[in-house]
Amino acid sequence: MRLRSRCALLVLAVLPVAAAHAAELRFSRDGTEVKRIDAAALRAACGEQTVTVKDPYYDGATKHYRACPLVAVLRLGFGAPPAPADDVVFHASDGYARPASGRALATPGGWVAFADADLPGGFAPIGPRKIDAGPFYVVWTEPGQDDPDVWPWPWAVVDVEITDIDKRWPHIVPQGVDVDSAAWRGFQVFRRECVACHAVNREGGSVGPDLNVPQSIVEYRPVQQLKAYIRSPQTFRYGAMPSHENLTDADMEGLIAYFNVMRTQKYDPAATRGDGEGRRPRHDPGAAP
Repeated sequence: MRLRSRCALLVLAVLPVAAAHAAELRFSRDGTEVKRIDAAALRAACGEQTVTVKDPYYDGATKHYRACPLVAVLRLGFGAPPAPADDVVFHASDGYARPASGRALATPGGWVAFADADLPGGFAPIGPRKIDAGPFYVVWTEPGQDDPDVWPWPWAVVDVEITDIDKRWPHIVPQGVDVDSAAWRGFQVFRRECVACHAVNREGGSVGPDLNVPQSIVEYRPVQQLKAYIRSPQTFRYGAMPSHENLTDADMEGLIAYFNVMRTQKYDPAATRGDGEGRRPRHDPGAAP
């Protein structure tokens, strides 16, 4: 569920993306492509440099990447940087969907890496499955930006989308709850920590199973077991699901409250069709609750 985790992921059903490892970057607004730039043109136009990075996905090792400033890449793709209030979603070739705010992405330190400067032919294998981080890997260079819980570090990026997540994925938003409620707090936790890998009501990431349909996670897991699993999944089974020690007790209570609300607000168009179309397969059955 955690955003810093990069599990084996699948292509979002709602957003066609380029084939894995294609050397081009797609730019879109609300799911509609506005521009597509191949790697060579992007590197020529955006001021490529060699940057030094403390990389959390290589155990904090110092890495050197050939990269372009993130702000320059976004300006080249969209004609102007995202507005501070925009949601920007980095879509990976395998379906990971990492959201970030336009405000955060305007902060100095963001880069789009094309290759490891010390290796021929790309990147060292990355993540628990040791996959290729290309064609594009978002990295950060300033002190304190090596925490993927705070800063987006998506790899295998093929599409950058400007959108409003709550409108793009309206069925993840709990209806009829107060913004001061535990359920709303839990929605914000889900939006921040979980949506990159998980869907609710078939909307969101696709690395792990949907957490609300056909059954909500709280309909088949006891609450205390679910909390324990979210905090330390490796004590239950080995897989790509990371631990979530960063979540407070209030965050965890909020998540449970959110799941309890959403189990009364199910939306499953595939089930309505009765044909199973659009159901999300999984690469890694150990990646989710």
